Amino acid sequence: MRSLLAIFSDAAPAADRLDLLVPPVAAAVETGWGGIPAESVLHVDTDPEIADTAVFAERYGPELLDTSANCVVVAGKRGGDTTLAACVVLSRARVDVNGVVRKHLGTRKASFAPMDVAVGETGMEYGGITPIGLPAAWPLLVDPAVADEEWVLIGSGSRRGKLIVPGKALAALPGALVLEGLGV
Repeated sequence: MRSLLAIFSDAAPAADRLDLLVPPVAAAVETGWGGIPAESVLHVDTDPEIADTAVFAERYGPELLDTSANCVVVAGKRGGDTTLAACVVLSRARVDVNGVVRKHLGTRKASFAPMDVAVGETGMEYGGITPIGLPAAWPLLVDPAVADEEWVLIGSGSRRGKLIVPGKALAALPGALVLEGLGV
């Protein structure tokens, strides 16, 4: 299997490309987190027309489904209260929203957040939402398979571009919890 760094040989430190990142992601990259060296966050400039996972994997190879991760925003509801959270699973998996996520959030109902809510609350583009730079108060649930990857390809906050980071860097993000059974 080709490594992400071999597939994207034009990757460069994200700190050198802050102008290509949306403000919350740029701020998180500049500030850093969890002792992760800034040079461990790489940026790849990609065509926004192929940002969706299936199209991206078709272009760069199906092995990306094993080394890329999707970040989805979930809304859990209990009574009149809504809790927003982000979930990160490998691209070949889906998030167990109504099982693991709902139980973890302690809500009666959980579903994917509406697009306008996800975009408005994150300051990111739909189809490019990333766990880096999310609102600090949100729970960030990370599947162990993501945290165990040496390098993971994730969104950059916009449809143009991707980030390559060590899986352990995602588990070190503020509010992150590695949650068994998140990805099914």
